[in-house]
Amino acid sequence: MQQQPTPQQQAMQQGNMSQSQTGQMQYPEPPQVITTKDSLYLNDMLSWNLLAAKKAHFFAEQCQDQEIKQALEKAGMMHQQHYEKILTHLQPTQAQSTIPMQ
Repeated sequence: MQQQPTPQQQAMQQGNMSQSQTGQMQYPEPPQVITTKDSLYLNDMLSWNLLAAKKAHFFAEQCQDQEIKQALEKAGMMHQQHYEKILTHLQPTQAQSTIPMQ
């Protein structure tokens, strides 16, 4: 008796998914709809990066050592870039914005 392939196995066979070395499924393109859990996680990532950028900037202003000050500013800029990058991924593209709501 032959087993039926799981939906994940079918998607992998069709080329829609791949499996990483850690065993997690990877999608080549993001899904059109995200789950509530994903949405909450994205919100957390935005909050963490924004807070880290603000803290790094604040502490850089308080710092007297120029080397440490530069390192803090660099870390703050990195977190700000991550924040902005996440936001760009969340912005609807032209193709997505033309899809009618049901």
